[in-house]
Amino acid sequence: MKKTFTGDFRHFFIRGLAAVLPTVATIAIIVWVFTLIQDYCGIYINNAAAHLTTILWVRLAHLTDQADISQARAMIFDFWHEKLFWVGFLLAIVGVYIFGRFLASFLGQPVWRVIERTLIRLPVIKQIYPSAKQVTDFLLVERKLEFSSVVAVEYPCKGIWSLGLATNPGIRTLHDALHEDLITVFIPSSPTPVTGYTITVGRDKVIDLPMSIDEALRFTISGGVIQPGHQVVEKELSEPKGLFRRKDSLQEDA
Repeated sequence: MKKTFTGDFRHFFIRGLAAVLPTVATIAIIVWVFTLIQDYCGIYINNAAAHLTTILWVRLAHLTDQADISQARAMIFDFWHEKLFWVGFLLAIVGVYIFGRFLASFLGQPVWRVIERTLIRLPVIKQIYPSAKQVTDFLLVERKLEFSSVVAVEYPCKGIWSLGLATNPGIRTLHDALHEDLITVFIPSSPTPVTGYTITVGRDKVIDLPMSIDEALRFTISGGVIQPGHQVVEKELSEPKGLFRRKDSLQEDA
């Protein structure tokens, strides 16, 4: 079927957009964060620094005339915002870093929990803060998801084997109710292994695979195309029987 120009343009435009959009979105978010820091922190630090510089200059120069003081103030503020605007930005970055170190300290953690509990009780703020926190936590908070091994498990039904990542033993309640050795397995989706399904199965129902986590993720992302070298099956052994019969018949015909 011959492709029209519109269909061809739409196909390649969407393909190009899918490749470019993540980079553009990443750059836009970074620029937005830096602009946010400068507009809401850096500019006020610069104003405070310029104000202190003006006070120091007035005292050192022994200025008493109000016109001279106003002129000096305007000159210092213009110079500070034109030539030294980056100082406020750097100080804001340092301030955020120090604040982060404080939150990670023994004293900072309980203090911040008290502040957060207070915020979510305030009118209006309690409607906005939880959602904003979820977004920022999703983008910025470090998460460590540890997998113990790579396994194969029959999922979503018997006879169909899926590659999974063992996380930990099953839930205690299930252990006690079933009296069985269980294991929790995360089954990543292709081609985006950050999503998937979490299941709990009997330990005897999974097969341990001699693969690393990276090898398992590459296998999932590629849809099974990229396999570890030690797991590649000989092509002749993996071909359907019908192909063997076809080859035999072709050889007999020849």
